[in-house]
Amino acid sequence: MQQTDTTSATGAPVRPAAPPTGLSPSRAGDFLTCPLLYRLRVIDRLPEPPSAAATRGTLVHAVLERLFDSPAAERTPERALGLLRPQWERLLGERPELGSLFPEGPEDPDGAALTRWLSDAEKLVGQWFRLEDPTRLHPVERELYVETALESGLLLRGYIDRVDVAPTGEVRLVDYKTGRAPSRDFEGKAMFQMKFYALVVWRWKGVIPKRLQLVYLGGGGDVVSYDPDQADLLAVERKLQALWERIGHAVATGDFPATRNRLCDWCDHRASCPEFGGTPPPYPLPLSRTPDEDDR
Repeated sequence: MQQTDTTSATGAPVRPAAPPTGLSPSRAGDFLTCPLLYRLRVIDRLPEPPSAAATRGTLVHAVLERLFDSPAAERTPERALGLLRPQWERLLGERPELGSLFPEGPEDPDGAALTRWLSDAEKLVGQWFRLEDPTRLHPVERELYVETALESGLLLRGYIDRVDVAPTGEVRLVDYKTGRAPSRDFEGKAMFQMKFYALVVWRWKGVIPKRLQLVYLGGGGDVVSYDPDQADLLAVERKLQALWERIGHAVATGDFPATRNRLCDWCDHRASCPEFGGTPPPYPLPLSRTPDEDDR
């Protein structure tokens, strides 16, 4: 039976099931990692409890975004750190369910868990100042929502953390990551997100970004850059189109297999996953063909 509650037990909104309408980098990554995870997030839209790590990333992103509201000379570490508490309070106001991360009570009467969590966020913000100098940066956009439809009709969308434009017109797309920089074996997978954004910008504005940059704030900190060309973006476009066709087949047949991977230990949906003895909820969309129909 379709769930009709407006909020989950944690206070997060519960939305009715719906077919996918396009692709973002994160949802494309979900399907490539585990089709069942994609289904549960995109189609069933099952609520997920808030994560301290993900929320810390959201907080740090908000601080770095807001810092550029200040004149260049005032973009200091002290000002950035002073934004942490106000931005946390703003997030709590917008998403009350985040309060469940640090409940007040006899087990933590002094709020030590929240203090430690904010201290970790402070370290990430401090790391950014060792990697970039915000007094010399003049972003033209922050948290820019981008969207475009390919000739096939596939809708691509997402948010770019920062867009820099040089005086000579070259465009740089920047994304902040609060985790560690990946090994060389996984670097290409991480850069796929930036190539996705570059493709959207190219198809939307007719400009190929000169540079794609990932700024990793975790661990020792690192900056990974890549200069794309048209051939790169055409390859990404073909990959996304093929992926969308696979998703369309899965939507029509309800066939979203679970795939074990290194992220399973952190998945919120193991109770719905056959790989862990769980059972997915009944498929909520009408089926238009059987899984093997295309092979006949």
